[in-house]
Amino acid sequence: MTYVRPKKFLGQHFLKDQNIASKIVEAVNLGPGKNRVLEIGPGTGVLTQFLSANKNIELRLVEIDRESVSFLKHHYPELRDQIVEGDFLALSTKDLFSDDFIIVGNFPYNISSQIFFKVLELRNQVTQVVCMLQKEVAERIAEKEGSKTYGILSVLLQAYYDIEFLFKVPPGVFHPPPKVMSAVIRLTRNKTQQLACDESLFKKIVKQSFQNRRKTLRNALKPLTLSASIYALPVMDKRAEQLTVDQFITLTKLIQESGE
Repeated sequence: MTYVRPKKFLGQHFLKDQNIASKIVEAVNLGPGKNRVLEIGPGTGVLTQFLSANKNIELRLVEIDRESVSFLKHHYPELRDQIVEGDFLALSTKDLFSDDFIIVGNFPYNISSQIFFKVLELRNQVTQVVCMLQKEVAERIAEKEGSKTYGILSVLLQAYYDIEFLFKVPPGVFHPPPKVMSAVIRLTRNKTQQLACDESLFKKIVKQSFQNRRKTLRNALKPLTLSASIYALPVMDKRAEQLTVDQFITLTKLIQESGE
């Protein structure tokens, strides 16, 4: 098999620039010894060729597209046993690695946010993510408080990962070219093993706060029917985008302690 048709319903835009592919793989910070790496959506293997050439990498590939799987098995026969045909979002950790691992990939635009929510679930295993995605989403994830693009994913991911916006990628280096710019970011797991608050409540507070981001927190969090003492806090005069990750953690802790 020599060709794979990009499928719109899978959000496929195949990278064809070797230099950019090499640059993405070089952005992965490898530790000593063997590094377990999972490539999501390898497509035609433009990143795979650089990852598989590194002897310090134990590689697995997850690909949902049957045509791409056939292509990869034909062109990378040595990786046949490391290719998992399936949907990364539906896989359990036992289908991947039993120990910690790094994620690398050119993420399909239509599911990139869902991939990051899955990364959050796997945060005790996923030590690093180096990926290419839509520039706007990359900026949103890396953005700090005070910005209009700072949002739910920014806060949730930054609670557990240090995030770096690495470089932009123009549409012309893909087949077919997307209608938007792309970018590469790196997420590195920070030292936070456990937040200083109830983590599921933290997620709930962050999501509710940003659902009405133009409102103050006092109004945005009204549906949660919190205690009067919480609504009286000075921080409730702010909007969600004005709070740091630590302030969201502190607010969640106060809500938790108020018995809500």
